[in-house]
Amino acid sequence: MLHNHTPPTIRAPFANYAHGIEIPEGHRMLVCSGQLGASTDGSVPEDVEAQAEICFANIAEILRSADMAVSDIVRLNAYVVDRSCLAGYMRARDRFIGSHIAASTLMIVSGFSRPEFKVEVEAMAAARTAS
Repeated sequence: MLHNHTPPTIRAPFANYAHGIEIPEGHRMLVCSGQLGASTDGSVPEDVEAQAEICFANIAEILRSADMAVSDIVRLNAYVVDRSCLAGYMRARDRFIGSHIAASTLMIVSGFSRPEFKVEVEAMAAARTAS
């Protein structure tokens, strides 16, 4: 069981995330590289929300390959190229994460390796080790 820490002595989070996640002893970690919004055929949608959907679908596949689930995510780091990308990213994120609470950071950056990319998402997950 992961423990979320959002003390009442500091400002509440701006969205559906925790200020801290404690990973108890006996868990294994998975760290995902940043995922970009490129489909398996190499195409990149113009829309940031569609790109974010691909990022999260990739993360779901990486989690599955480690026998983990969205509920094992402890942290998401996301990078977008403009404030106008925030709403589309957040809609995709909220659909992906659902009611699960993880630590989260969202940053605006000047760009990525190719100009058509508008969002990149990293994830970290922790799951209890088999007994």
